[in-house]
Amino acid sequence: MPTPHFIAAAESGRWDIYGPIHKGLRLAHGELLHRLGAADFVSAAPRQLLADLRAHLALAAAHLEHEDTVIHPALAGRAANATAGLEDDHLHHRARLAMLESALLATEHAAPSDRPALGRSLYLAFSTFVAEDLAHMGREETEIWPRLCALFADEELAALEMSIVSSLSPAENIAFMRIMLPAMNRAERSALLSAMKSSAPADAYAEVIERAARPTLAPDDMSHLSELGLAA
Repeated sequence: MPTPHFIAAAESGRWDIYGPIHKGLRLAHGELLHRLGAADFVSAAPRQLLADLRAHLALAAAHLEHEDTVIHPALAGRAANATAGLEDDHLHHRARLAMLESALLATEHAAPSDRPALGRSLYLAFSTFVAEDLAHMGREETEIWPRLCALFADEELAALEMSIVSSLSPAENIAFMRIMLPAMNRAERSALLSAMKSSAPADAYAEVIERAARPTLAPDDMSHLSELGLAA
């Protein structure tokens, strides 16, 4: 349940270090879960789906690493035991990710007679991971984010986020933007892209529009960006 501290931080418009990336992960979790459930593992191994799942799990692992190396040390430096429980959650997530990679490999290389059962096992294993990650992200947003807001100014939270963004390769940045942009509402999306357009090199911004926004957004959402001068 959202706490009064969460509601206060949200209503006052504090820097939302978790919201955009978590929205993107939730969207991608749901889309892949749907695709896995609808996949035909009888005729052949769905190679593109399995490749997309592996790429998504790599993003999920990278997100854990960003929190572990940037957010958690900063939080622990301001308040003792402020990250209690988060490390255990992340260790559990990493174990799940390793199990999912094993399940992926088994499904990719299975004999045709074994593939349907292994495909269903992969689907169930991923659904368990998704359920656990949804609960974990909910806790981070309702409990840890208000704690960050109490201990850090918005400028400090923005600096933490930028240290993560600056560590990304161009390919990683596009991959994250491809899940984040369609998960945002229009106000969030236009605010992010406005800030990016004003600060990023023009060619880097154009890459985000052409490789992340245009392939993932609905035509009316792209029209909205065009009206704001953000589509090019």
